[in-house]
Amino acid sequence: MESKIINQFPIRDYLAGSGIHPAKENGYYGMYHSPFREDHNSSMKVDYNKNLWIDYGTSEGGTLIDLVMRMENCSNGKAMQLLEQRIAGSASFSFQRERDFQPENRNKQTITICNICVLTNPGLLGYLRERSINIEIAKLHCQEVHYSVNGKPYFAVGFKNDTGGYELRNKYFKGCTSKDITTVKAGSNTCQLFEGFMDYLSFLTMRNWQQSKADVIVLNSLSNLVKVKNILTTYGSIATFLDNDEAGKRAVQELKSCYRNVTDQSGFYAKHKDLNDYLSNKKLLPEKQVRKGFRL
Repeated sequence: MESKIINQFPIRDYLAGSGIHPAKENGYYGMYHSPFREDHNSSMKVDYNKNLWIDYGTSEGGTLIDLVMRMENCSNGKAMQLLEQRIAGSASFSFQRERDFQPENRNKQTITICNICVLTNPGLLGYLRERSINIEIAKLHCQEVHYSVNGKPYFAVGFKNDTGGYELRNKYFKGCTSKDITTVKAGSNTCQLFEGFMDYLSFLTMRNWQQSKADVIVLNSLSNLVKVKNILTTYGSIATFLDNDEAGKRAVQELKSCYRNVTDQSGFYAKHKDLNDYLSNKKLLPEKQVRKGFRL
């Protein structure tokens, strides 16, 4: 595995996978708050075309590997290992051979499930704690999935969808074996619609509930919204917990144009990217305060 191949992986995608998003978008580049120091002025520029970064506050910059070395305070070799784990199984990127960057070869990487078990791995539990998720709640809804990509072994938190596929998450990787919705029935006339399963786990953590009292649909991707439109007609009310970005807002408006009783819950975490970001910043709020905010 060569560094020049790894460094072709988009810095923007790497940062997004770490929950870091630009404070300002300017077409071919974005301005970020520096991820390795206090930065109130969004002083780090990422050039999307050149795939390079520079922190104007410290005059540091370079490639993706340089960024990971700085963020993780690690060596070049360790940064490459971390990046290999992050991009393993990506449908749009291969770190195996330079020819895999050709468009006709980009979809050939496949994830093979090797074993599924109860969540016990300390690294995965630590990852969930970093995201402020209650471990016992996570164990009720997720599993530990061991998988391989081109014969190389990996493991992740797995969240099962309705067709038997898994959303996979660990500190360095965000992917899936197949993309579909996940439904959780509670026999309610209310449906709670979550964009991702981390938001669903965040909601349960904040409520200290093992399961929601309403029916739940986790989209696992906004592209799955079309799959739930007929399902949503059966509910008297719909509460949405989508991301606070342009795509999330558009999706809420689309739902409101189709259904009468849609409540957009994102106002309660308006200053945050999503519900998990809100939880991670607020940590665990007093239950009374949480109950006063979110509505079923």
